[in-house]
Amino acid sequence: MTAPRSPRPVAPAKKPGAGVPKTVWDLVFTLIIPILILSPNILGSGISIAENVFGGGTAGNIRAYLLAALIPVVYVLVDLFVNRNVSPVALIGGAGAIFSGALAFWYVDGFWYAIKDSARSYLTGLLFLISAATSVPLFRVFLDAASIGEKPGDRAATQQAMRDPQVHRALALGTVAFAVVDLIGGVVNSVVNYGRVTAKFGTDAFNAQVAEVNAIMRVPALAISLVGVAVALWLVQSAVRRRYGAGASLFEPAKLAERMRERGELTA
Repeated sequence: MTAPRSPRPVAPAKKPGAGVPKTVWDLVFTLIIPILILSPNILGSGISIAENVFGGGTAGNIRAYLLAALIPVVYVLVDLFVNRNVSPVALIGGAGAIFSGALAFWYVDGFWYAIKDSARSYLTGLLFLISAATSVPLFRVFLDAASIGEKPGDRAATQQAMRDPQVHRALALGTVAFAVVDLIGGVVNSVVNYGRVTAKFGTDAFNAQVAEVNAIMRVPALAISLVGVAVALWLVQSAVRRRYGAGASLFEPAKLAERMRERGELTA
C-alpha cells in the first residue's frame, strides 16, 4: 500500500458554469435554445428538432413548440430551487414562469396566440395596478429586496422611509407607472405577434415565425421594461429627496440613515 500523504487543502469544486455571468445563461436558456428548437433549419444545417427528433408533421412541431416553451420555465424554477431563493421577487418570477408554462398547452394561433404571448405582461400589469391601492405596492417589494443585504440599522432606515406617507404615495405612483408601461409592452408584443405569426399552429411556418418574433422582440421588450423601472425609480427617489433632503437615496441606506439621524427622525 502507498503511504498516506499529508492532507492538502482541497480547492472548492467549481460549480458548472462558474465565471459565466448569469445574464449569459439567461440569454442561452430563455432565448437562444428555444429559437434553435423552433427553427426548421438550425443555422442552415438542414437539421430540425421537430423533424429529426420528434418525427415531423403536426405532432413533431407541437412537441418542439412545447419543448421550446418549457425550457425557460424549467430553467427559472431550477435556478429558484438551487439558489434556495424564497424572496418575494424570486417567488413572483417563479409564479410567472409556471403561468407561462401552463399557457404553452393552450394551442392557439392568430389573434389568440398574440394575446397568449403577452398574457404574462398583462397579468403582471394588472397585479401591480391592484397592489398600488394596498398598503404594500409591489414596486416596494422590489426595492425592499434590494436592501436585504444591508446592515440592520441601515435597512431599518430604508423600511422607515418607505413607510413615510409621502414616500408611500410615490411608491404607489411608481407601481402604477411600472404597471402601465408593462401593459403597453404587452400590447406592443401582441401587435407584433399578430402581424408576424400568421401561420397555423402545429406547422413548420408557425414555429419559425414564433422564433423570429422572439428574436425581434427581446431587446425592445427589455427596453420598454427598463423605461417602466426608470420612471418608477425617478418618482420614488424624487419623493425621498424632497422628504429627507438632497443626496438621500433608497439605494444608499447608510447615507439615508445618516440623513434621518441628523433630522432626528430615525426611530428604529
